[in-house]
Amino acid sequence: MNNSTHKVSSYAWLIVGLLWIVAFLNYLDRILITSMRDPIVADFSLTDAQFGLLTAVFLWSYGIFSPFGGFIADKYSRRKVIVFSVFVWSLVTLWTGYASSFHEMLLTRFLMGISEACYIPAALALITDYHKGRTRSLATGLHMSGLYAGLALGGLGGYIATIWGWRFGFHAFGAFGIVYSIILLYVLKDQKEPITKTDELPIAEKITPIGALKVLFSERSFYILLFYFAVLGMVNWLVNGWLPTFLKDHFKLDLGAAGFSATGYIQIGSFIGVVAGGILADRWTRKNEKGRLYMLIIGFTLGAPFLFLMASTNVFAIAIVAMLIFGLARGFNDANLMPILRQVADGRFIATGYGLLNFLSTIVGGSMVYVGGALKDAQIDLSVIYQVAAVIMLIATWSLFAIKIKKTS
Repeated sequence: MNNSTHKVSSYAWLIVGLLWIVAFLNYLDRILITSMRDPIVADFSLTDAQFGLLTAVFLWSYGIFSPFGGFIADKYSRRKVIVFSVFVWSLVTLWTGYASSFHEMLLTRFLMGISEACYIPAALALITDYHKGRTRSLATGLHMSGLYAGLALGGLGGYIATIWGWRFGFHAFGAFGIVYSIILLYVLKDQKEPITKTDELPIAEKITPIGALKVLFSERSFYILLFYFAVLGMVNWLVNGWLPTFLKDHFKLDLGAAGFSATGYIQIGSFIGVVAGGILADRWTRKNEKGRLYMLIIGFTLGAPFLFLMASTNVFAIAIVAMLIFGLARGFNDANLMPILRQVADGRFIATGYGLLNFLSTIVGGSMVYVGGALKDAQIDLSVIYQVAAVIMLIATWSLFAIKIKKTS
């Protein structure tokens, strides 16, 4: 297998390091605003519904524009789309710190969603352009660990707001991002090597969105990935949105302990999962083209039952172990999903394909945050909701056995 012996340059690892910082900033921003909730609500006299709308608007624009961001990266340049994303993100972050009304805040969150929608598909495509078979999953996983770091450290926003005021954080990170986008402009380069083409489009259709969709949806395996990623989005957002409440109510924790436990243990598991899952999958794929796929399946074959166990046990120590294992499964997924997509879809439309996965996951997952609340209002316990979600996750995971790997990646 030629790609398994592909020599990886030091620049390919530099790409991972440079983009790790962008991934960190992207996800830091998502948590920063929620961790600064009280002073923002007080400053603009917001209701809970209005504050919730700030996140909802971000998710809607992020999900809807993800496929478009991916297609532009495929059609033109991964590098240019990434630099554009970071520069716009930085300007909007800086602007957020100067916002003077709720409607202005809504506009900044909408634009923030668009900027981040352009980033992840292009970044993962660029990383996997440079990293072939023997380092692809590890490189992807290391980049995704930046997301976890952003989520984990986003809680510092509360301390920043207490010491310097909530606007300072947006000013500081926005200014840093502007400088960093200029650095990326001069350092990032698109991979010039030809990408393997598994399907040939007529010349007239090669750069059209319809042509890209036609190729992507001609593969049955892509439908399976869409189903799997939609279910994963549903489960992840149920966990992200409602786990602190579940832990507080089910184990009688105080608010601080519940919030820390809901993010801390899963993030630790995920950090371990992206590194271990990336290394093991890369090694396995040298011997078996389905190594990455099997690694992902193993992850949630373990992770889904442990999610069920977390929702069923009354012993908090067991719940901690369950959250760690579920986080490990998420890490296995994040290290291997994009590399698997590259083994399924046409190489010219990888960013578009990932954008579509992102779109469906975000829309379904964001809706489940609301559905989870509605079910809770209907007196359906969160433990039951998590148990059902775990069963559906296991079914979606096993559906991946039907995926056909078309080429070595």
